[in-house]
Amino acid sequence: MRKKIVAGNWKMNTTVPEGVILAQDVVAKLSEVPSDVNLVVAPSFVHIAQVGEVVNGTSVGLSAQNCADEVKGAYTGEVSAQMLSSIGVKYVILGHSERREYYGETNEKLVKKVNLALAEGLTPIFCVGEKLEERKANKHFDVVGEQVKEVLFTLSAEQMANVVIAYEPVWAIGTGETATKEQAQEIHAFIRATLAEKFGALAEEISILYGGSCKPSNAQELFAQKDIDGGLIGGAALKAEDFIAIAKSF
Repeated sequence: MRKKIVAGNWKMNTTVPEGVILAQDVVAKLSEVPSDVNLVVAPSFVHIAQVGEVVNGTSVGLSAQNCADEVKGAYTGEVSAQMLSSIGVKYVILGHSERREYYGETNEKLVKKVNLALAEGLTPIFCVGEKLEERKANKHFDVVGEQVKEVLFTLSAEQMANVVIAYEPVWAIGTGETATKEQAQEIHAFIRATLAEKFGALAEEISILYGGSCKPSNAQELFAQKDIDGGLIGGAALKAEDFIAIAKSF
């Protein structure tokens, strides 16, 4: 049975006190969440220690939004995978479209990040997805397939078993647009079939999350699809009530 995961990517939002309150609100509502749904929160780096104190001892997993592509050294402003694991972080979001678009992250760099995260016992939430012009040009399968193959095909099966994938149609992030349930299922199934080319039956065990403007109003129909195992949630994760409502949508 694949893990059901609802992960909240807070991005560059909330002050530390606001983030602590948000985490407390999520924890306070945990009793409403089905026991087989794994909740994850991904605050800013400066929040992680304080938010970690709030979720420690609960079923909520702590995630970072990124990590460095080097082990340690003279890399001002960077945060290593080892630093994250040392304070109880369990997950790390890697390859988010905003990192690719604004900060020039390449598949080559992401291979290093994924390997460093896995070596520290972190679970990468590895993001793939196409831009609007690529979708309109019917290149979405090519783009997503390349992202999967160039990064994840470098891993062993043992490593791949500890990776979560998030499909994010870039054209649907923060725009209010959402892929239809049919569009989302189609590409989730494609991702799973692509994984099967390299990893065989293991592909059926990998959780693949939907990450494009998922909210309480559409989560249920998305999560009902055969190959969608949860969501990587942006804006709706900034309100505990909405985040919990999404988690209850399975």
